[in-house]
Amino acid sequence: MDVLPLVGLVAASTAVAGAARRTPVPAPLLLVAAGLIASYLPGVPTYTLDAHVVLPLLLPPLLYTAAVDSSYLDLRANVRPVALLSVGYVLFATVAVGWLAYRLVPDLPLTAALVLGAVVAPPDAVTAAAIARRVGLPGRVTTVLQGESLVNDATAITAYKVALAAAVGEGMSWGAGIGEFFLAAVGGVVVGLVLMVPLHWLRTHLREALLQNTLSLLIPFVAYAAAERVHASGVLAVVVVALYLGHRSWQVDFATRLQEEAVRKMVAFVLESAVFALIGLQLPFVLKGLGTYAVGDAVWYAVLVFLAVVVVRFVWVFPATYLPRWLSKRIRAREPDTDWTAPLIVGWAGMRGVVSLAIAFSIPFTVSDGSPFPARNLVLFLTFTTVIGTLVIQGLSLPLLVRVLKLPGRDAKTETLAEAQAQSEASAAAEARLDELLADDRNQLPGPLADRLRTVLERRRNAVWERLGAADPVTGESADDTYRRLSREMIDAERAVFVTLRDERRIDDEMLRTLLRRLDLEEAAAYREEPDSR
Repeated sequence: MDVLPLVGLVAASTAVAGAARRTPVPAPLLLVAAGLIASYLPGVPTYTLDAHVVLPLLLPPLLYTAAVDSSYLDLRANVRPVALLSVGYVLFATVAVGWLAYRLVPDLPLTAALVLGAVVAPPDAVTAAAIARRVGLPGRVTTVLQGESLVNDATAITAYKVALAAAVGEGMSWGAGIGEFFLAAVGGVVVGLVLMVPLHWLRTHLREALLQNTLSLLIPFVAYAAAERVHASGVLAVVVVALYLGHRSWQVDFATRLQEEAVRKMVAFVLESAVFALIGLQLPFVLKGLGTYAVGDAVWYAVLVFLAVVVVRFVWVFPATYLPRWLSKRIRAREPDTDWTAPLIVGWAGMRGVVSLAIAFSIPFTVSDGSPFPARNLVLFLTFTTVIGTLVIQGLSLPLLVRVLKLPGRDAKTETLAEAQAQSEASAAAEARLDELLADDRNQLPGPLADRLRTVLERRRNAVWERLGAADPVTGESADDTYRRLSREMIDAERAVFVTLRDERRIDDEMLRTLLRRLDLEEAAAYREEPDSR
């Protein structure tokens, strides 16, 4: 087995994604463009998406990462708009886009058009998270988009199976299709509910961070495979497990959390980069498969389908936003008012991604009587152009639209005040607990050590407030920033001495690693992570 093409794909895609961090262009768009260009360069291998690889091997860890980083409480508070988009919109888009494609594209059978509708219906989870991080959308809009993208793949895959059964002549009735949909949805949730408690128990009872993180890497695959084994939705099983584990991550020890976050971010970064590059690399394969369709005609059909996808989303989003408010006084009282800008952003942020392409590539070549699947090549081409069109046109223009509408982003000052208040309350509780412990004769400490505990506690209490204070007139830093910078400088000085001592053979490498790990933990405590700019 030649692994060089795989290594080359990962290396090149991560390099492009790293370069994208230094440009105003979101990484997904730059990766797709790089893939499109690379697909026609001599010597570049042919990469073909395989649904049997993408869905069970790439989708679970990406969904798991997105769900673990989501807020269960925020999603629960926005369950109505999330459900209307992730279930209602996907089913509506399947039928509406399918019917419009049937009317707009000559010689496209209705059954094949409905398959196309199901394939292009779900906005992509990875794209939504990546773009939302980059453009700084308001918190509630981000929550709704992320919640939609976590669940809509399950709806789309089930709708696709129903439409495909009709297209290949298996004669599935509407009643059977609806029954299969609910069986998959309920089954996926049940599998997730069954798995989440024992998996969390394992995470909290394994004593080694290495084993705990190995388990964390396996969890999304286990949940997905278990659900698919009983013909339920693997997507929903992964999401349910991830939301539960993310909500209770505080019960896992600190070493596991530190390692797990680093590992998850690395895996997600590599997979996201490779996935978007793979989208662009499909162009030659899709064009070659057009067969009897002229490129000019196919491009015209692609424009029509892309417009249908964009329009249908707005047709759903605006009524789904306002009708429940008009019809229910309870909803008006419980939820904040929404002006026209929020549904406009939600409607325009409907970028499609690799799941649509993977599903499209899984369309069989023949139907039940052995004849070719009607317009399969055209469906592949229209899916590809819809994915590329939404990524490029909507993805590039979304940041500009956010700036033009002057949407309120995250209020850094308000968040810092909330953080400071939370830290103040926690420090007060810690101080009371310290007094209680020191009053016990078994916990007696020398005065300097007890004072050190109080100093560390006071430092944590004051650090957040210091970020709100006046900046240094010379450096522009807050007192907290200066403290952290000086801490790092001191740690660097200690680290240099340890390395020198090792080089002089006054300590061995094992002792050096022990001392460096102690410094690494102290440096981590002095590090303040900036908002993700991906």
